Amino acid sequence: MLRAISRFCCALMLFGGLGQALAADDGINTMDPYAMVKAVANKTFDRFHQDKAIIDKDMDHLKLIVREELMPYIDSKYASYKVLGQYLRDTTADQRERFVQAFEGYLIATYAQAFTEYTDQKVEFSPAIDFSKEKMVDVNVQIIEAGRPPIKLQFKVRRLKDNSWKAFDLVAEGVSLLASKQSEVTNLVRQQGIEAVIDMLNERTKAHVTKASQQRTAK
Repeated sequence: MLRAISRFCCALMLFGGLGQALAADDGINTMDPYAMVKAVANKTFDRFHQDKAIIDKDMDHLKLIVREELMPYIDSKYASYKVLGQYLRDTTADQRERFVQAFEGYLIATYAQAFTEYTDQKVEFSPAIDFSKEKMVDVNVQIIEAGRPPIKLQFKVRRLKDNSWKAFDLVAEGVSLLASKQSEVTNLVRQQGIEAVIDMLNERTKAHVTKASQQRTAK
């Protein structure tokens, strides 16, 4: 299941910086969480096709696509603080800022690697419902691939103070990726301390993106 999830886990998932009702440069409507998820996912897939020749020559180009197309619509700070959990109160302002930066870089590298599994699967978005009084909504999506059962996803999106929306978590087949990252990170903070975890995340961020088939062969 994890491999199947990774084929789409970046189509606007997790953890930016617009805070605008309408992104002036790309027309993404951040005032509507359902429209935003669909538009960002479609725009990202269009970028894959557009940059295919570049990606074939340099897989690390996927990091640039993730940074430019996904991260502006992901609430990196909120997600990072959620991941730190109870250890957040034990950090200084400087440590929190550096952790957010390191975690965002790590996510970009992780999602870029996951995107190597993308093979033009069909994406079905559930109809929007009234969100006018909601602070958080779940955007339901199904990933359709011939010969496989549909993969059910929920993008968790939260309303910001300016009434725009950003994504912060993905639940895939009942498993929250934010919760799984929280477990990993808090264990490392408890064992090694926040500075060691920041260093670890920065090192993982530097890892080169490789084809999915190469990773499976290496294992």
